[in-house]
Amino acid sequence: MENIRRVAEVAKLMADAGLIVLVSFISPFRDERRMARELMEEGEFIEIFVDTPLEECARRDPKGLYEKALAGKIANFTGVSSPYETPENPELHIRTVGHEPTDLALAVEEFLDRRMEGK
Repeated sequence: MENIRRVAEVAKLMADAGLIVLVSFISPFRDERRMARELMEEGEFIEIFVDTPLEECARRDPKGLYEKALAGKIANFTGVSSPYETPENPELHIRTVGHEPTDLALAVEEFLDRRMEGK
């Protein structure tokens, strides 16, 4: 939880300075994500759930970490030997299977554009 808090604090400082901040972080626990959200001003925190099934993560893994984790060679591996709590109400839910990364990136960009227009 400390790593998430530190990243959230730095993101808050940057947002307070007027920057648009993107943070991509493994944050498997809802409480950690809630804490990060609560640090930000209303509307500044946008949770994007990049939803990829475990099997697909393992298939895409160039380092073989999922294979090692599934074989018990890596402890506390998110989604295998350590839980991942799916977001309950993310602002955007991206399902990656069957979609090209460029199309998914465009979906995120379009979502953020709509958010900016609405403010």
